Amino acid sequence: MWKVKSGKVTLLFAAATAILAHGAARAQDSSNQSATETLKPIVVEGSQVELTETYAGGQVATGGRAGLLGNLDFLESPFSGSAYTQELIENQQADSIGDVLKNDPTVRVAKGFGNFQEVYVIRGFPVYSDDITLNGLYGILPRQFVSAGLMERVEVFRGANAFINGAAPGGSAVGGTVNLVPKRAPDEGIRSITGGVESDSQFLGALDLGERFGPSKEWGLRFNAVGRDGETAIDDEERSLLATSLGTDFAGERFRFSVDLGYQDNRIDSPRPQVTPLGDVPDAPDSTTNYGQDWTYTDERQLFGAVRGELDVTDHVTVWLAGGVRDGDEANVLANPSAAADGSLTAYRFDNTREDSVVSGDAGMRGEFRTGPVGHRVVASVSATHLESKNAYAFSSFSGFSSNLYNPVDVAAPDATFFTGGDLDNPLKTEETTNSSVALADTLSFFDDRLLTTLGVRYQQIETKTFDYNTGAEASSYSDEAITPALGIVYKAMPNLSLYGNYAEALQPGEIAPATSGGTAISNAGEALEPFKSEQIEIGVKYDLGTFGATASVFSITQQNAIVENQAYKANGEQRNQGIELTVFGEPMEGVRLLGGVTFIDAELEKTEGGTNEGNKAIGVPEFQGTFLAEWDLPYVEGLTLDGRVTYTGEQYVNEANTVELDSWATLDLGVRYVAHLYEVPVTFRGRVDNVTDESYWASTGGYPGANYLIQGRPRTFMLTMTAKF
Repeated sequence: MWKVKSGKVTLLFAAATAILAHGAARAQDSSNQSATETLKPIVVEGSQVELTETYAGGQVATGGRAGLLGNLDFLESPFSGSAYTQELIENQQADSIGDVLKNDPTVRVAKGFGNFQEVYVIRGFPVYSDDITLNGLYGILPRQFVSAGLMERVEVFRGANAFINGAAPGGSAVGGTVNLVPKRAPDEGIRSITGGVESDSQFLGALDLGERFGPSKEWGLRFNAVGRDGETAIDDEERSLLATSLGTDFAGERFRFSVDLGYQDNRIDSPRPQVTPLGDVPDAPDSTTNYGQDWTYTDERQLFGAVRGELDVTDHVTVWLAGGVRDGDEANVLANPSAAADGSLTAYRFDNTREDSVVSGDAGMRGEFRTGPVGHRVVASVSATHLESKNAYAFSSFSGFSSNLYNPVDVAAPDATFFTGGDLDNPLKTEETTNSSVALADTLSFFDDRLLTTLGVRYQQIETKTFDYNTGAEASSYSDEAITPALGIVYKAMPNLSLYGNYAEALQPGEIAPATSGGTAISNAGEALEPFKSEQIEIGVKYDLGTFGATASVFSITQQNAIVENQAYKANGEQRNQGIELTVFGEPMEGVRLLGGVTFIDAELEKTEGGTNEGNKAIGVPEFQGTFLAEWDLPYVEGLTLDGRVTYTGEQYVNEANTVELDSWATLDLGVRYVAHLYEVPVTFRGRVDNVTDESYWASTGGYPGANYLIQGRPRTFMLTMTAKF
C-alpha cells in the first residue's frame, strides 16, 4: 500500500518536478518541429489535465472529471454531473464556491457544525469542504471557504464515489462531491482588472493576468488576485478576504502538465451564527438582523499547491503523476445560540485554533487496446492523502448568557477558561489520518463504441489516530480496509442520446463503540466497526441537441450507520435516499441561455434503533427543490444582457420524530450586464440583486449528521462591478 507521510513533501515535489521537466523537454523537442503552427487544444478522452470543451451558451462544459477515469464527455460518462465555467462565475459575480453551486438544482448550500465552513448537500447528504478536490486531489483546498475568483471550473459529481475518487478524508461525500479546476491562460491571453461594491459597504477588486508563450503557445502562465473588505448586508458583520493564485501549464503533443500555488486569508468579524432550536422553530427574524456578538470572529489562512502531469508514452499508453500540499491555520471565537420558540436565546463562548498539514498524491496509467471486436480503456491508479491536525479549545461557563433573536443584546465577552483542551497559542497534534488506495478499471466498448461498460474496483485502507489535547499522548487508533466495486454502463441509442446506469458505493470510517449510549452500557465498548458502506443504484438518460442539453436520472442511495442492538454497538442502521433529478442547460435559441432543473428526494430512516422513528424522513432533506436560471441578450441593445434566477426549496424536517419542520422558501435573483468599448478598451458593467424581495427565512437545517441547527438565508444584497480588459 502506497502511503505519503507529511515529512515527504519536499521529496514528492522534487520527484514530480523532475518527471514533469523531463517530459516537457521531450514535448518541446517535438513541438519545435512544427513551430509555424499554433497548437490547438487537444481534448484527450480520459485526460487528467486537458479539460472538456465549453458547451453552447458558455455556462457549463460538455463534461468533467470522473475521478481516476479523468475528464469525460457527459454523453460517455456512466455517472451524472455538471461542470460550471469561469464565464458563469464572472457573470454572476460569485464570491464562493457555494455561490456557484446555487445554480445546481441537485445541490443546496449550508454551513458547518459549530463553524462557518461551507457545506454542500448533494442528493440529501452533506459534503464538507474538506472532502472536495483540487484537480482530483483530496485535502488540498482551504477548509472553510474557497474563493470562486481563482477557479476555471466548478465540477459537481453526483452520487456515491468511493471507487471514482477514493474515500473522502473528512468522512462525507456519500451523495456526491465537487472538483475545482484553477484558472488556465487562454490562447488569446487575458489582462483584466475589476472593481466594485457590494451592500452594505463591501468593496471588492480583482486582477487577472494570463499569457501563453512558446512557438506554439504551449506554455501558459496565469496570476489572479481577489480582495474584499468592509461591511456585509448583515448588520455589523464585516468581512475581509485576500486570495491569490499563480498557475502554469504546458500543452504539448505528448506531454501535458499544470502547477498551481494559492494563498487565501478569509476573516469575518461578528458573523451571524447558526441557531439550534430547543423545540419548535422560531420565526426567522428580519433578514439583516445579526444576533451574533461583536467579539466573535472566524479567521482562516491557507497556503496550498498542486502539480499534475501526464505523458503519452505511446499512442495508446498514458501515465500520470500528481501531488499536492496544504498548510493552514484557523482561529475562531464563537457563541452559537440555542433558541426557544419565542426567540429567547442562550449561548456561551467557544474558542478554538486549528493547524493542518496535508499531503496528497495520485499516480496512474491509462492504456487502450482491442481484443477482437471489443475495445478496452484500462486505468490503474494509486492514491493517498495524509493529514496531521493540531487543535486546542476553550469554553466559557455552560450556564451562558441570554439574548433575543429579534432584539439582540450585546454582552461583554465572558472568560473562556471554564473548560479547556490544549494551548490555544501552541496547539498539539490531536489527529492523524491516512487514506490510501489502489484502483483498477476497464471500460469495454462494443458495437462501434455504442455500448460502453465500465468495471472497476478499489482497495482502500483508512487509518486514523487521535491524541490527547493536553499531553499529546495517543488516545485512540482506528485502522481498517475495504473493497469498493463499481459498474457503469452507457448505451448510445443515437449519437446525441445516451442511456446510462451505474452501481457505486460510498465509504466512511467506521465508528468506535462508546462506553455508553443513552445511559445504556455498551457491551462492545472500544470495538472499531468496519468502514460504513453506502450503496447506490442509478439509471438515467442524457440528450444533446448541440446547443441545448437535458438529463434525467433516478437513484437510490442506502447509507449504513451505527445503532445499539441488545446493548451492542452495531452498523445495522440505514438511511435510504431515493430520488429523481432533471436538469437542462445550453442556448436553445441565439441569445437565450437556460440552466437549472428540479430534484425530488424521498429520504427515509430505516432499521432505526429500537424501531423509533422507523420510516420517518431524515433531517434537513426537502422532498422537492428546484433552480432555474435564464439569460437574454437583448436584440435591440447590443451588449446588454438580462438574467434571472428562481430558487425553491421545500419543507425540511428539523427532528427525526418529524414533529417540527421548516417552511418552504423561494428567492428571486436578478442581474444585468452591459459590454461597452471605452477608448477601444472592452469594459463590462455588471449589476446584481440577490433575494430581490428581501425574504426572511431559514434556508437549511442540519448539515451535519444528527444535528438540526438552522442557517438563515442571505438578505437582499446589491452588487455592482466594472471589469476592463486590456
